[in-house]
Amino acid sequence: MKQRNNLSIGILAGGKSSRMGQNKALLQINNESIIKRLTRELGAINTPIISAAEKGVYEEFSSKVVYDQHSDIGPIEGIRQVLIEADNDYVFVCAADMPFITKELVEYMSGYISSDYDCYIIHDGKRMQPLCAIYSKKLLPLIEDLIAKGQYKLYGIISNARTKYIDLDYTVFDAKVVKNINTKDEYIEAIKPLCFAVSGYKNTGKTGLIEKLINEFIKDGLSVATIKHDGHDVWEDVEGTDTYRFLKAGVVSSGALTDSRFVLNTKCQTQVETLIERIKSDVSPDVIILEGFKKSKFPKVEIVKKEVHPESVCDNLICIATYDSLDADCDVYNINDISGIFLCIKKYWGLID
Repeated sequence: MKQRNNLSIGILAGGKSSRMGQNKALLQINNESIIKRLTRELGAINTPIISAAEKGVYEEFSSKVVYDQHSDIGPIEGIRQVLIEADNDYVFVCAADMPFITKELVEYMSGYISSDYDCYIIHDGKRMQPLCAIYSKKLLPLIEDLIAKGQYKLYGIISNARTKYIDLDYTVFDAKVVKNINTKDEYIEAIKPLCFAVSGYKNTGKTGLIEKLINEFIKDGLSVATIKHDGHDVWEDVEGTDTYRFLKAGVVSSGALTDSRFVLNTKCQTQVETLIERIKSDVSPDVIILEGFKKSKFPKVEIVKKEVHPESVCDNLICIATYDSLDADCDVYNINDISGIFLCIKKYWGLID
């Protein structure tokens, strides 16, 4: 569907996040905060307007920021503020705890805009989603009147406006697109699979540490997948097998499968993110551990062995595992302290307080 440039974007980042216990907008999913992901995704349509309860949190983002005039009255004030600030007649509004909103959904919704309605709301088959909706600036007098009367529920807007409900069941979009994150359990489910790297120089013990961490995760009832980076490009099928013979004969891809497993050897370049998506699609693991990938964006447990290389070289560290004493700006564990390393990883991902 053609993009509409006459649509403004509002992201409501106010709220106390009492059930979560921390600012939901700043929670990390796929190494990116929810608010950053939303501003990046929806910024393809228009520069987002962020509605905030107070100053000092969201000014670093490439967005306009507006602030509540009426405090503690809920999202109705955020909607009012973004409607006041918006340059266009219609504004798509979503909450900053909805990490799976896409520009394609917003563009689809904007296709319904006409002179017949002032409010367009997604219905996910179970409930309406007033924080995944398009509002007309014509609703400002109604919203201000409701606030003056102390009527703060969004149903007051919807029931008094000319409202069009867009049924998600009759679209190509999965219900996940409007899912929000309210509790720690919902957050943990949303970030699965937990994906991190065990990094370090050759012969520092990466494989051994990964084996031990796999056992810890499995004991916790979590399924694990692994991806190894091979810098020498020597991996291939075992000589003498049929698939080896096929590859030697010149095929670009060779696979084999049984009733319970399959392997695929393909001669082409790919990105680790592509493999992660493939693994997620095939087996939906709870955890994916990468071996290597020192320069990647993924969170890392780095192994430092002074006789191999004397200092840390990785960024975005969960912790360091070392054979020696080491000063660092993150938690440091002895390489044999598997319990400590494992608990640090769990704490990093919010699996424990």
